[in-house]
Amino acid sequence: FTYGSDESVYPFGLDPMWHVASNELLFFNSFKMKLSVIFGIFQMFAGTCLKGLNAIYFGEKLDFFFEFIPMIAFATSLFVYMIYLIFLKWAINWNSRMLSATCIDPYGGDWESEGYDGEWVICDGNGDGTCTPWGYSCTGYDTTEEKCPLNYGGSGDGCQPPNLITTLINIALAPGEVDEPMYKGQAQVQNLLLLIAFASVPILLLVKPYLLSKQHDNHQHHDEDGGEEEEEHGFGEILIHQAIETIEFVLGMVSNTASYLRLWALSLAHSELATVFWEKAMLSTLNLNFLATFIGYGIFAGVTLGVLLMMDVLECFLHALRLHWVEFQNKFFAADGVRFTPYSFKQIIDENSAAST
Repeated sequence: FTYGSDESVYPFGLDPMWHVASNELLFFNSFKMKLSVIFGIFQMFAGTCLKGLNAIYFGEKLDFFFEFIPMIAFATSLFVYMIYLIFLKWAINWNSRMLSATCIDPYGGDWESEGYDGEWVICDGNGDGTCTPWGYSCTGYDTTEEKCPLNYGGSGDGCQPPNLITTLINIALAPGEVDEPMYKGQAQVQNLLLLIAFASVPILLLVKPYLLSKQHDNHQHHDEDGGEEEEEHGFGEILIHQAIETIEFVLGMVSNTASYLRLWALSLAHSELATVFWEKAMLSTLNLNFLATFIGYGIFAGVTLGVLLMMDVLECFLHALRLHWVEFQNKFFAADGVRFTPYSFKQIIDENSAAST
């Protein structure tokens, strides 16, 4: 395949050329961090969906409509949207967008290069003689917002790749302001998502306890022995329990997402250890002699087996088990079912003997 063509791009995985690039560590850090967040949000979202399935199975309408639905709305409006932004940033051809806001000599060698996806238009030349690929006359004092043809707003106007962490923080801290948008109307969409997230919290906190208190009131009218003090105590317990669950879910979505970054740390440590072992044990002995290479390979094989394939794999297993048990299962597992009782012949015989006597 021709170098640089679409046919030579790897359909899956990373190009091995990244391992010899000058920005290898920076690229892999960013990629692995985003990938760990994607895995984490997908798994936590699946756990929340299991909570909804449990509510349907047990016929708990209040849990489904006033716990599961607000949880899904909160998680989707902020965290699933974050995954959407990650994939959108990966899918956009930023070389073309940045080139569209670049001043180029229309009679130079860079004009009509392959990096721009649109149609090349020569400007009227009223400025300093340079043009953007879409036909804007540059003066030398133009901002990116003026040179970008997308008109998405912000200082980048859609022609500069954003910092996703800053974008996500500004959703809550600076509503309606997107400095480097990726699509038209991004600020309005994020305001709507923020409103949905804020509205879902009081629904999750208050509606279910209120409806349960109404049910208690209805039972109170039909139960002459039911005391008012006992009813208030029951409603207070329900409200406290619901408040704890709301706080755990809202804050847990943030902390649990950060907890999945341990996957990034483990992957980074694994790859760096493998690189160090390969360079120190193998590459340093390949140019010496056969005996040195043989000894170096033995050391490399030994540390790879002992450290990477045994100790490091065990560490990854324990961390994955912890993520599955805490971050995933706390979205639906309540430990309020039937207590497990192991099968016992002795217990059955004792119960039959007590019944017969």
